Amino acid sequence: MASLQEQFLKAGLVDKNKAKLANQDKNKQKKVERRTGTQSVDEARLAALETQRKNAERARELNAQRDAAATQKAITAQIAQMVQQNRQSKGAGDIAYNFTHANKVERLYVSAAVHAHLVAGRLVIVCQGSAPELVPRVIADKIAERDAALVVRVNKTSTEMDADDPYAAFQIPDDLMW
Repeated sequence: MASLQEQFLKAGLVDKNKAKLANQDKNKQKKVERRTGTQSVDEARLAALETQRKNAERARELNAQRDAAATQKAITAQIAQMVQQNRQSKGAGDIAYNFTHANKVERLYVSAAVHAHLVAGRLVIVCQGSAPELVPRVIADKIAERDAALVVRVNKTSTEMDADDPYAAFQIPDDLMW
């Protein structure tokens, strides 16, 4: 196959004198490089290397984003599975349990036993989607490790009193409902 220069000559895009001058310049540059031991800067090659480096960096960024999205999707699936497998029945209750979610006061009707477990901190309210679910505290801790925003209400099971609490002498009535 003929060289590109020969193809240009046949097509009439370049005349013989210009091709000869280009060859002479190229040969002179090679001769100078051999004598001095330095290489000339090839702008086209440098531009190609820079473009290749930028493309590789962009590909790494896209892969990192794709991996992060896949990880987040896996975490969401794990949380949904934990809630599905460990949710507790609310009971056919008539006691309203109030809690805050998304800056709103929500109400959940539960049985007396479930209400006692919620107050004691053995059950925790988790909102995945729009429906609140009740899960054991151990499961809620595992969910909070993955996404703390889903755990709505956790009552602390603390029986110790703070020494500096000015209201420590006042007892809270057992029948007080919030």
